Amino acid sequence: MLQGFKRHPYIPNSEPSVEAAMLKELGLSSLEDLHAEVPEEIKLKENMNLPPAFASEMDLKKHLISLLRKNAHCEDNLNFLGAGCWQHYVPAVCDEINGRGEFLTAYGGESYNDFGRFQTLFEYESLVAELVDMEVVNVPTFDWSQAAATALRMAGRINGRKRLLVPATLDPQKLMVFKNYCQPRHQVEQVAYLASSGLMDIAALRSKLGQDVAAVYFENPSYLGFVETQAEEIAALAHEAGAEVVVGVDPISLGVLAPPVSYGADIVCGELQPLGMHMNYGGGQAGFIATSDDPKYVMEYPSRLFGICPTAVPGEYGFGDVAYDRTSFGHHRHEAKEYVGTQAALWGITAGVYLALMGPDGMREVGQAIMQNANFAAQLLNKIPGVNANRFGGAFFKEFIVDFCGTGKTVREINQALLGEGIFGGLDLSGSFPELGQSALYCVTEVHSREDLLRLSAAISRIAG
Repeated sequence: MLQGFKRHPYIPNSEPSVEAAMLKELGLSSLEDLHAEVPEEIKLKENMNLPPAFASEMDLKKHLISLLRKNAHCEDNLNFLGAGCWQHYVPAVCDEINGRGEFLTAYGGESYNDFGRFQTLFEYESLVAELVDMEVVNVPTFDWSQAAATALRMAGRINGRKRLLVPATLDPQKLMVFKNYCQPRHQVEQVAYLASSGLMDIAALRSKLGQDVAAVYFENPSYLGFVETQAEEIAALAHEAGAEVVVGVDPISLGVLAPPVSYGADIVCGELQPLGMHMNYGGGQAGFIATSDDPKYVMEYPSRLFGICPTAVPGEYGFGDVAYDRTSFGHHRHEAKEYVGTQAALWGITAGVYLALMGPDGMREVGQAIMQNANFAAQLLNKIPGVNANRFGGAFFKEFIVDFCGTGKTVREINQALLGEGIFGGLDLSGSFPELGQSALYCVTEVHSREDLLRLSAAISRIAG
């Protein structure tokens, strides 16, 4: 209840006389009159069930620290979880730059509060475009799922078709985002995979392709870790049916793996988190979309694109929005491609810093280190009786399936025992992919040393034995 409300140090204009003057100007007698249209039966008539307020900021800080100490985190534990949010090394310069006030506080807005943000985002777009061998990249979306769903909607607008084909190996949470974002305008259908390899079932793809398919989406590396070696054939079949090819990619893999455009991708999307972003609960994620510089694609982006342009001063250049009217920020919001709200622009700046720091050689070196570490880990685990690492047997990048069926133990039991030894085991797949039995998705990156991997192997050997 707001009656009798007194001045509050954090609420502006709450001083009684100021509040009274404002109410008088509005012709109201109380703050409750501001909400007169809200039915009485849904108004809360009693105090909320909240604990007493802290007496000081110091007490609040102590309380928060005590809560945070209950967390088990990667500074004190070895981590082999991935599945969309991965542990990579974050160079100190990434945190230094994205913490600068002119970037951290320059929300939305235009040139009057730019402070160099437009240029940094242009540079980010240029660097990602070079990495994926495309020409146009957007300001980041919330995450990979959002970027991919948006890319699929773009494809549907381009060819006017309704059906979207995605692999059955897709992250179940990502599939839910696709359906939530694309339906009812589009129908999302899964294409079966080969049980022996995880690769898309080409025969199943052929049977689903038709003149009503807007796009075929797949990921490389896949959600389950393996490299989709049939990518070129998948793209050719999709194009033959007149569908767009949308490929999701982990950008840190592109120092060692070919970019999707080389095997037929029309739209590339992915997750920027590996490029200089810490793992955060509910944050640190950002998705990107990339295409060629073709108006057919450019005009279907719903998000902001920054370009370089001459100014009124000869020889001087500036940075600004490209084709602004196609966005929901433009003058014709009801005619926008899609509504776009807050975007993860700060993470775009961070990814740009990471890519500028690494350069082509650095990206190749980190990619090689990841593949070497991951393959070494799989070799170690395969020496343990009852354990089958890299279940599908093909090429993989940093993630691979470890099958524990031969140990007689569940993934839950193994992960619980590992946690007792200060190790976060792989993601339990037994619920989302029951056909894989007691299998887990393990992630190994450049942060894992030889000693870390030997420690994991020894721990699993003891637990499984």
